[in-house]
Amino acid sequence: MLHEHAHLLLQRFADSLDTIIVGKRKEIELTLLAMLSGGHVLLEDVPGVGKTMLVRAIAKGIGGSFGRIQFTSDLMPSDITGVSVYRPHTGEFEYRPGPVLSNVVLADEINRAAPRTQSALLEAMEERKVTVDGVSRRLPEPFLLLATQNPLQFEGTYRLPEAQMDRFLMRISLGYPSVEQEIRLLGQQSDRHPLDKMRPVLLADEVALMQRQVRTVTVDDTVKRYMVAIADASRRHPGIALGISPRGTLAWMTAAQAGAYFKGRMYVIPDDVKAAAEAVLAHRLILSAEAKLAGRSAEELVRELVLGTAVPMNSQAAAGGAS
Repeated sequence: MLHEHAHLLLQRFADSLDTIIVGKRKEIELTLLAMLSGGHVLLEDVPGVGKTMLVRAIAKGIGGSFGRIQFTSDLMPSDITGVSVYRPHTGEFEYRPGPVLSNVVLADEINRAAPRTQSALLEAMEERKVTVDGVSRRLPEPFLLLATQNPLQFEGTYRLPEAQMDRFLMRISLGYPSVEQEIRLLGQQSDRHPLDKMRPVLLADEVALMQRQVRTVTVDDTVKRYMVAIADASRRHPGIALGISPRGTLAWMTAAQAGAYFKGRMYVIPDDVKAAAEAVLAHRLILSAEAKLAGRSAEELVRELVLGTAVPMNSQAAAGGAS
């Protein structure tokens, strides 16, 4: 079975990505967890920190197809999903696939397109298909969409609606490298970009199989109660106007299953739950006006919720016995 050596393959994949996106191991592993979960990632950060490079490297690492969509104000939905073109010599319409019909899709500066165009992604993200001229077409497996947006420059942008934000499994920020990491980065790219030397580590079919195996990872009832307790606390927290929905809790559980699988386990422990909490939950919270005025962040509130909820002491043993 693939899961018996998946841990080594995934570690090797993370190692290869680490040579390209220097000093961002945690963020790399979170992105791989999203891939294993079959979810999507919003990379929210300033320009030039490696967001696009990370997406290209993942596509190259799984030997899959790569599609890039540069979101602009004049982008049309058909530029994403594809279009039917009339062929006079045959008298028929021929479908030309859009870039979204790829294994790994980069939606660059997603908030620069109008809401109507952004909504063209919703069907693909949620249902893994696109509909053009009344005909539905399945997306390839695996399918991973990574969208980028600049959180500082708002001129000519459109705020992503909550319904679309909720369809991103994770929101991740890479941030600037440390001084030592940036020196290492300069040394790596003085001759040849490391992406040029990267070879596939996984096959697309292997990733699709891993995604199915992640769903079989055991989650003990005590771990589920722990997660629900945190979600319920978010709905009653005075600094949160809108807490975690059941869909958010389900997404969190899948990310925790992927975290266990990534580490070579077929059962979830509380550490898997806590490791994915900020990336999965923060963008799903809507803060109260008082919390915003106090300068509090969603990530800070997630940490507060996790720290304020008792960890089940017997969950690891119970899950281990179930495995």
